[in-house]
Amino acid sequence: MERGEFISYVEREQAHLRRFLLALCCGNADEADDIAQDALVKAYLSSSSYNNEGKFGVWICKIAYNTFLDRKRASKQSDTLDEATLVQDDTFAADRTYEYQDLYKAIAALPVKERTAILLYYIKGYSIKEIASITDSSDDAVKKQLSRARMQLKSKLGDYGKE
Repeated sequence: MERGEFISYVEREQAHLRRFLLALCCGNADEADDIAQDALVKAYLSSSSYNNEGKFGVWICKIAYNTFLDRKRASKQSDTLDEATLVQDDTFAADRTYEYQDLYKAIAALPVKERTAILLYYIKGYSIKEIASITDSSDDAVKKQLSRARMQLKSKLGDYGKE
């Protein structure tokens, strides 16, 4: 892939990628930006391996997801946010005026695999196969992650609604 073609693809996908990473990082914009930058550098350096057989967005999301996991492993951060932090931190979402704060709090409390499946399926609109490709999982594993995530969200959102 030539440099110009890569830039064109990135310009088209970078807003989606950033939103995905921002949600995956539970609203931590600095962390999401760092991961996005690392992922884009990795993608550029390996752009010759992109063969145009799949969606560029899936390919770049896979690189970003793996970069996120690598960073998680390196820092050994917790997969969930501290409940007290969620209640006190009004900067949780990218946009403070966003009306779905309870939903984002519930998504942030999900384990990483379930959070990733939900974000890619419902926010990015990827298919089960595409999510399986991004996360190096089987189709059945992604279906189970989505099912578990839906059940947890239903439970958590029920709890938030009672506050």
